[in-house]
Amino acid sequence: MLGTFAVLSLLAVLIEVSIFAVNLTTALGLGLAIDYSLLIVARYREELAADRTVEHALRRTLQTAGRTVVFSAATVAASLVALVVFPVVYLRSFAYAGVIVVTVAAASALVVLPALLAWIGPRLAPRTPPRLPTTAPATASATDPEPFWGRQARRVLRRPALWAIGSAVVLAALAIPFAGVDPGRVDDRALPADASARRATDDLREHFSFGEANPIAVFAPGADPDDVDTLVSYEQAVLAIPGVVRVDSTIGFTRSDSRVPPRAYNERFRSDVGTWFSVVSWYDPDDPRVDDVVAALRATTGPYDEVLVGGPLAVIGDTVDVVVGRVPLALAIVAAITFTLLFLLTGSPLLALKAVVLNVASLTATFGALVWVFQDGHLSDLLGFTPTGEVDVFTPILMFCIAFGLSMDYEVFVLARVKEEYDLTGSNRLAIVNGLARTGGLVTAAAVVLTIVFVAIATSGVAVVKMLGAGLALAVLIDAFVVRATLTPALLALAGPLNWWAPRSLRRFHLRWGVWETDPLEVPS
Repeated sequence: MLGTFAVLSLLAVLIEVSIFAVNLTTALGLGLAIDYSLLIVARYREELAADRTVEHALRRTLQTAGRTVVFSAATVAASLVALVVFPVVYLRSFAYAGVIVVTVAAASALVVLPALLAWIGPRLAPRTPPRLPTTAPATASATDPEPFWGRQARRVLRRPALWAIGSAVVLAALAIPFAGVDPGRVDDRALPADASARRATDDLREHFSFGEANPIAVFAPGADPDDVDTLVSYEQAVLAIPGVVRVDSTIGFTRSDSRVPPRAYNERFRSDVGTWFSVVSWYDPDDPRVDDVVAALRATTGPYDEVLVGGPLAVIGDTVDVVVGRVPLALAIVAAITFTLLFLLTGSPLLALKAVVLNVASLTATFGALVWVFQDGHLSDLLGFTPTGEVDVFTPILMFCIAFGLSMDYEVFVLARVKEEYDLTGSNRLAIVNGLARTGGLVTAAAVVLTIVFVAIATSGVAVVKMLGAGLALAVLIDAFVVRATLTPALLALAGPLNWWAPRSLRRFHLRWGVWETDPLEVPS
């Protein structure tokens, strides 16, 4: 975290960086550093348990778990770098912070941690290492010395179709509310109820005409501020738009039933490059009909050749449109990069595709739960926030990139070990059992650590930060306990030999450029 803060401080001298990048740095810095360290230490202890020397154990650890860390960091960074496509400082700041913190965490795990392990030596060797079977029995036994997650894998292998359907039903049920998502932007109600700005705006909303506080600015380039007839003609056209109550300009405050004489105050509408109008709507800023007013103003030029519509209300609508419009590009970047990385790791296009689809399904379920809570207002009293009927457009995108990267983090942990076991044994069932046995506890511990971090973030009084923390915590739990523990082994079992199939051209490509965890290693005599 300190390393990332140092780099961000230098970066902030050159470009604008959002303060909210600190939240992401804190969460990912703690979570990923522990994830990668757990993976390295667990594999090191496993190698020591096999009666290997410290030097050999470290070499083998970095050859296997070290490569996994590299690929995991690459997938997380790829998910976060997609945020750069959005022309919004807020989202781009998360991309900068995310890529930096992932890089520093991975570098620490691959350089600093092995040096510490070499210094500690064999003292980390487990006293009673777990024993894994050389065959994959069909039933689980309470007295089986195999780790819990190995026994869980064998439970799934007994009825993979049933486990897959059950997990899919859970994800689908959680995802249903996402169909009614209404993206918008946060307003003052995202602040705690006792915040000064929140209290003032609540009073305006409740006791006054709130539209007066958020006028829409319309600029007519090249217009003559003294051409009263043209000004009046345009104002009448604007007043005919449903929802518009008043127009202010150089000629005064114009209503549909009266006109206030010009005053010096109205000189603010005058300029050598044109004039502008302040348009007041009947509707509150959070009323969806405001978007219709903005659209109508842009379509109504009246006597002018061109009008430009701005102001906070127009900016909110444009921001939502721009962000939503860039979502397909961001998703395509994330999917393409992660698919390529996972194929290089596993050599299987089916496994790479399955990982991408499962992560999307897991996140859709998370988003559905968030819509049910934060948009629809369920549990708002318990969590302490004010529902607005909308979901901040930035939060699902940000959550997708972060949670997708973290989900791929766990996917890489599991698939890398399953692939290694398959290369060693040639048995799909045994690879699933041993792979999950070796990584299940690791993924669970990492998920619990990250959940604690995200729950701490969710205690924020700002609703958008609360939603981000709660959503990421839920995404991590769903991914670790529903997807990785049940759905992944079930689908691996159902696919059987297809897991490891690839077209001849892709197979040749992977043989040349892919990663093999079982590369030969010269063992000292």
